[in-house]
Amino acid sequence: MNENSPADGVAGERRRRQRFVARRWGNVCFWVVIDGVRLPVNDLSLEGFSVPFGAPLIEPRQLSFELSLDGIPERIFGVAETMNFTVGESGGQLGCRFLSFEGEGAIRLHDWLTVHVIATATVRISEREAAEIVSGPSLI
Repeated sequence: MNENSPADGVAGERRRRQRFVARRWGNVCFWVVIDGVRLPVNDLSLEGFSVPFGAPLIEPRQLSFELSLDGIPERIFGVAETMNFTVGESGGQLGCRFLSFEGEGAIRLHDWLTVHVIATATVRISEREAAEIVSGPSLI
């Protein structure tokens, strides 16, 4: 299978890009609305996101989403597909992969993640360095 195949690594890591914990100073800062329900985002990358979810879906599905970042009035709209479910202590975590974005959603997501990396870095980094981290390969 090629590295863009949805079936890649079904049992393991599928993200090629770095994922970021969607919290700042211990507080959730990224949110997603799916089927009218606002959910806190656990982690986020240019390729997808995960959210707390009570139980696994019976079968994979495509879903419309609205992504937001605290303090920013703009929203990112698009379509994602469910990829996996990981059981956790209080239910589980649903992983989703972005399929498409409306308008400049992909560019806005890159900008949001760049700012997020700068804001949460434990050492000083430049905007260029943060953008390279966001666009670069997964470090884990």
